[in-house]
Amino acid sequence: MKVRKAIIPAAGLGTRFLPATKALAKEMLPIVDKPTIQFIVEEAKASGIEDILIITGKNKRSIEDHFDSVPELEQNLAAKNKTQLLKVVQDTTDLGVNLYYSRQSHPNGLGDAVAQARSFIADEPFIVMLGDDLMSDKVPLTKQLIEDYENTHASTIAVMQVPKSEVSKYGVIDPEGEQAPGLYNVKRFVEKPKVEDAPSNLAIIGRYLLTPEIFDLLDTQKPGAGNEIQLTDAIDRMNETQRVFAHEFKGDRFDVGNKFGYVKTNIQYGLTHPEVKDELKPYIIELAKELQAEDKKAPKKD
Repeated sequence: MKVRKAIIPAAGLGTRFLPATKALAKEMLPIVDKPTIQFIVEEAKASGIEDILIITGKNKRSIEDHFDSVPELEQNLAAKNKTQLLKVVQDTTDLGVNLYYSRQSHPNGLGDAVAQARSFIADEPFIVMLGDDLMSDKVPLTKQLIEDYENTHASTIAVMQVPKSEVSKYGVIDPEGEQAPGLYNVKRFVEKPKVEDAPSNLAIIGRYLLTPEIFDLLDTQKPGAGNEIQLTDAIDRMNETQRVFAHEFKGDRFDVGNKFGYVKTNIQYGLTHPEVKDELKPYIIELAKELQAEDKKAPKKD
């Protein structure tokens, strides 16, 4: 069966970015001039996804507004012959994919958010795309997972090597040999293990291709880490009765879920942005020289 549906959970409170997220959805924080969630939607479209359900919560109306038309703005831009800006605005509405929205009244973990989409997904395989992870590769990561599924017809989770010291921030796999290069059989999935208990440094990143059997497991899943319904725990249970693979991603991952990652992503994207790259690069070089000079002048610590 073709993979044509995706879920984007976007109900989190975004507390790491307060006060900015007090009244603004964290998914609307821009990378230079494009909201983070737009990168996710564009990846889904480029991967052949046709229908996307965005799971929202309180104070998330700006997401719906962003992907809606704004006739007054479009008329104003057209009247002023600002054709390039008009196209930018229209492209956020004419996406070529169907967007749907559902509200998660009481956020209770990623597993609970995915469970909200049961009627939308029905009996089809689907993708879960987390907004904190922006991926860059020649072939979109979502498409890579879909290509794996076309060969295995099994759930496949995206993983990436992370420093061993950081494994407690992630779900981690216990690999059990390779089905194909970069495609691992998995013995078990462990949510946020202690560093000393982690079975590997292959961490689950924000893309999952799942078969619909996951919903029955989520219905009976007990709270796990953080006393929330963890998707990783349900996937681990599913792996006991049917194969679940792990696909190792070799491209670039940008974590915009924390402040440093967000700032770094803005710089990286800015260096490729046609409107700012020519000024940004020499600015960074000059700033680096100034910082190096300051370090040389700073008194050395004993």
